[in-house]
Amino acid sequence: MSDYEKLGSFYLGRSFDLASGQLASEKMLYEANDLTTHAVCVGMTGSGKTGLCLALLEEAGIDNIPAIIIDPKGDLSNLLLTFPQLRTEDFAPWIDAEEAKRAGTTPDQLATKTAETWKKGLDDWGQDGARIQRLRDAVDIAIYTPGSSTGLPLTVLRSFDAPPASTRDNNEAMREAVSAAASGLLGLLGIDADPLKSREHILISNILDRAWAGGKNLDMAALIRALQSPGFDKVGVMDLESFYPAKERFELSMQLNNLLASPGFSAWMQGEPLDIQRLLYTPEGKPRLAILSISHLSDAERMFFVTILLSNIIGWMRSQPGTSSLRALLYMDEVFGYFPPSKNPPSKVPMLTLLKQARAFGLGVVLATQNPVDLDYKGLANCGTWFLGRLQTERDKMRVLDGLEGASSASGASFNRAEMDQLLSGLGNRVFLMNNVHEDHPVVFQTRWALSYLRGPMTREQIGKLMAERKATTATSGLRAEREDSTRSGAAKADRPVLPPEIIERFVSRRANLPTGATLTYHPALLGQAKLHFAQAATGVDCWQDVSLLLPIDDAVPGEIWAKAEEQADGIDLEQQPEAGAKFASLPAELSRPKRYLEFTSALKDHLYRNRKLRLWKCLSLKQTSLPNENEGEFRMRLSQQVREERDGMVESLRQKNAPKHAKLQERRRKAELKVDKEKSQFLGRIWTTAISIGKLLLSIMQSHKRISISNISRAASSADAAGRVLKERPEIAEAKERVESIDQEINELNSQLEAEIAKIDSAMSPEGHQLEEVVIQPRKSDVNISQVTLVWTPQVLCPEEITLPGS
Repeated sequence: MSDYEKLGSFYLGRSFDLASGQLASEKMLYEANDLTTHAVCVGMTGSGKTGLCLALLEEAGIDNIPAIIIDPKGDLSNLLLTFPQLRTEDFAPWIDAEEAKRAGTTPDQLATKTAETWKKGLDDWGQDGARIQRLRDAVDIAIYTPGSSTGLPLTVLRSFDAPPASTRDNNEAMREAVSAAASGLLGLLGIDADPLKSREHILISNILDRAWAGGKNLDMAALIRALQSPGFDKVGVMDLESFYPAKERFELSMQLNNLLASPGFSAWMQGEPLDIQRLLYTPEGKPRLAILSISHLSDAERMFFVTILLSNIIGWMRSQPGTSSLRALLYMDEVFGYFPPSKNPPSKVPMLTLLKQARAFGLGVVLATQNPVDLDYKGLANCGTWFLGRLQTERDKMRVLDGLEGASSASGASFNRAEMDQLLSGLGNRVFLMNNVHEDHPVVFQTRWALSYLRGPMTREQIGKLMAERKATTATSGLRAEREDSTRSGAAKADRPVLPPEIIERFVSRRANLPTGATLTYHPALLGQAKLHFAQAATGVDCWQDVSLLLPIDDAVPGEIWAKAEEQADGIDLEQQPEAGAKFASLPAELSRPKRYLEFTSALKDHLYRNRKLRLWKCLSLKQTSLPNENEGEFRMRLSQQVREERDGMVESLRQKNAPKHAKLQERRRKAELKVDKEKSQFLGRIWTTAISIGKLLLSIMQSHKRISISNISRAASSADAAGRVLKERPEIAEAKERVESIDQEINELNSQLEAEIAKIDSAMSPEGHQLEEVVIQPRKSDVNISQVTLVWTPQVLCPEEITLPGS
């Protein structure tokens, strides 16, 4: 393994001497944990900014650190162009034919040349195809395209889900989440709403606040209905009608409805819901670099999506336990316009919240731009690391220096503006100045060769090509689920049956608008709800689990009644009344008899006792057991974070333990250096004294014009003896130098011992070395408490083309 492949250490390049213009051999290794204090990267077009940021993300991936990557231009999709074999045929599909034509060659020839260039570039920087393969093995990389099916579709409009309890219980956090959602939605409608003055913003904020405070999710249809009947009569101290009359509220709801109904907007309703945990990790617990490509969106759509995304990241962040180690990254390229100095776009407040609070949760924020003038440097004072490349204008440089000075002041570090100005003026292509508040002085370095093929911005077609295989798998799964749901559509249609009052019936809520000409039919099902108590002293488990099982009923109730019931993991939204004009499928006669529900209840209790088990994972070496709702992948993620934190703590303790020895050796070296300087000074002084003495004697003899006397001979001999003694004193200088070299050897040995012990810690603390074993806990029958068995009606929509669609 290369010397830079260390846990928690990012290989970004090598030191660069601006004075000589030479690249040094010393590698620029960046401490990953420094990213918890955030970073900003500034550089003009052609400075190498994209290559540096991609290298940073590659290093994070190799180190098993997930990242959410906001890509407004399409450059960052290059992270998928990783070719471990470095073959010509790997590069060929991504070669620009026009570029080949301009170069006077064919695309195939250019592909061959590019493959050779990439192989040589990697080799020059001590890298190879094996490191590319390591990146591909370490993380999943995916491109999401909200509002488009080009990549993996991602929707934020299917529902405005309530934020987690950690956000709802924090008044300030709740206000921020509500304000961000309202601002983003109104921005999508082209309404520049002031949170304190806009009626639209205040009304929507109140609707969201009341729903979310109760943990209730809202979809767009429910929000449109709530604008007409919000469920409250006053806003502040004013009547709702005086504050915002019903006629004008209807106009706002029509705007939302028209937006929702427009054909071009349908893509916003497709795809998987926005879930930060799912973006950061695969279901198996593998970290992911999730590229959110938004280059295809309009400015208003981009602002809406970024605002909602940042708000969701804040909610996810606050649900995580605190840590001092790096847990995940949020990277945004070209942050220009989203974090300006004077204006307050919807994205600014959540971005500032992340910069101020994310450190405590191990979330590192990295922002990049080529327009340094349009950044809020007071907010960026929260960034501990600045990567600065070549800047376009003197004004850009002055703004960057102002920001650096503010960041240094905020961290209590010293700042030499004149020195920094001089360094910035000398930067060239791929040469960056790193100012890190965790380091004693700035570092100038040249960025390493990227593992990914940097072909430039991706077109929508190229993104579609990269994601085609994964989209096909997702589409197949979705189609299979739709077919399974549609098998219940053949039953006869009738009016709502009349049931005895003892039978409780409810109606499953629908989330979609009814298509024109379609009919809605309710089909019967049984909903069994229970609470299970799992307890085991050996593992320290003592928890209750809510269970909801839904069993669709066709012609009759099956013998093994609950065997094929579908679990409702996220619960189920129920209404007390059906939708007007709906039809009902026929109801088996036995579901009209109240006594049968007692039998269903008994059967449910027996089914859960026999089949319901709590499966946990236990790690003996770390003395940890998974949580009841934590799957293996999530448990491994938590263990990995614990191992990382313990490793960081052990390394820090080791360094602190060695610090006094290192300081003592440095002090001894300083004194030895002073001794060398003193011996040299004395030696030179004696040489000059002796030389002057001899010179005076010779001058005296020449001026006397006399014969050489015995006295002169004696004086000459005395001067010669003095010169000899001086020359004999030179070994004292050598001895002093040997002492310095001896101390240097001790320092090197101490550093080597420290690195060796850190390597042992890295090896011992590897997450792969900890085995898991499965623990199965079964409840006692007395611990199975049945809440109730309810008759519920599930909606299905029949379109004019005789296509049956699920109603929810």
